[in-house]
Amino acid sequence: YPRQRAPQTQLSKFNQTMIKAMMGSYIKVLFVRDPFQRLISAYMQSVGSHRHSFSTFVQDVLDRGQHNVKLEAKPLVSLCHPCLIQYDYVMMFGFLRQELGHLIHRAGLPKGIHLPELRDSEVQWTYEWLSEQLFSELSLKQKKQLSHFYREDLSAFQFSHSLLSG
Repeated sequence: YPRQRAPQTQLSKFNQTMIKAMMGSYIKVLFVRDPFQRLISAYMQSVGSHRHSFSTFVQDVLDRGQHNVKLEAKPLVSLCHPCLIQYDYVMMFGFLRQELGHLIHRAGLPKGIHLPELRDSEVQWTYEWLSEQLFSELSLKQKKQLSHFYREDLSAFQFSHSLLSG
């Protein structure tokens, strides 16, 4: 937003009129990912510093609750507020190759822009396999608690193949 170029200023520091003007001047894109896959990613990042099982990691997330859990494991709805912000595009992890081309065209960026190589199908297959393996380590109680923990994400976005949806 041209009038306020302070890089460290949070949106919440502005009044509602300024927020509305700023948000209206941007193309707003939200990248979403299955909450269980995000949880796996957070676990994989923590494996180097901690030596605990996935089940223990999940229980720690559940015990901390939505407000005290680390950013990587927080439900998306609590981070991106899709009910308050009218996003122009919601892009699903696993379909980035198709969706990015459309977004670049709609945003008016040059047609010859170079995109990184995206191997959505390979990444998706790997996460599906890993998800099934790690999901099988969880107790039925933990599975139900995770579904409840991420209930708003699961209802706000179409994660039709999520293990937490079942």
